[in-house]
Amino acid sequence: MAKPPAIPDDEIEESFVRASGPGGQNVNKVSTAVELRFNVRASRVLSERTQEMNRSDARNRLAELVAEAAYEPKKRIKTRPTRASKERRIEGKTRRSDVKRGRSKRISMD
Repeated sequence: MAKPPAIPDDEIEESFVRASGPGGQNVNKVSTAVELRFNVRASRVLSERTQEMNRSDARNRLAELVAEAAYEPKKRIKTRPTRASKERRIEGKTRRSDVKRGRSKRISMD
């Protein structure tokens, strides 16, 4: 793939905007996200794309989409847990239950 041409600074328009999405208390007050604008048609660096280049790119994208759609994932084979794995699970639950039970306040009637 060819290296893209460097775009001169005077052909890029920068503005700072408030960022969208999650953030802290500053997200609604501070404009820190950068928004870049670039006019392709007015650029001195880029030449106009030809129909042939566009056709080639479109066909390549279509081929990728078709290949992706044709992929069929393998069916999952259902398995049953072993007796030992069931016992380990129950033992772990019992152990955890004992830990939690030990945290509760107990009133003794001695």
